[in-house]
Amino acid sequence: MNTGDRFIVITGGPGSGKTTLIEALSRAGLQTMPEAGRAIIRDQTRIGGRGEHRQDKALYAELMLQWELRSWNEAQTLPGTVAFDRGLPDIIGYLALYAGHVPDHVRRAAGLYRYNPTVFIAPPWPAIYLRDAERVQTYQESVETAEAMARAYSESGYGLVSLPLASVEARVDFVLSQLGRTAARNAAP
Repeated sequence: MNTGDRFIVITGGPGSGKTTLIEALSRAGLQTMPEAGRAIIRDQTRIGGRGEHRQDKALYAELMLQWELRSWNEAQTLPGTVAFDRGLPDIIGYLALYAGHVPDHVRRAAGLYRYNPTVFIAPPWPAIYLRDAERVQTYQESVETAEAMARAYSESGYGLVSLPLASVEARVDFVLSQLGRTAARNAAP
């Protein structure tokens, strides 16, 4: 098993329940890595910086890249399965959607720092979508973001498994069940 095989990614559009699921997976005993975007927006707002989605999308993407590289390297020191709230290919999806161009170094990073080949995608879900101070995208942007993430992960060589539109507990059970199947496939001779 490659080191990255124990790193699972939950991706999707804003407001699709990713972070809530990550928090529940942590309570279920998995190690987790938080999402870069919200923390960067909070920090940049607090310091009056321009490195956030509403101001400088290229700088925001570079800050997310550095965050995700640090998270990937930090996860190397953790035991067992580590669940990431987004991963490096999310930056490819973000840049493709909002900048129209993905720099070579971002693609190179996504190729070098790999995760489990199965990525969980939270589909857009109008029933739970809410905007807030950090989530400024409309529901339509959430749909477009989910599509961009699906393309980015597929083009990066990952297989996508769609999360059910179900309770957090049902989503946790679904992910853990899928992880059991993935581990069994990886262990097969």
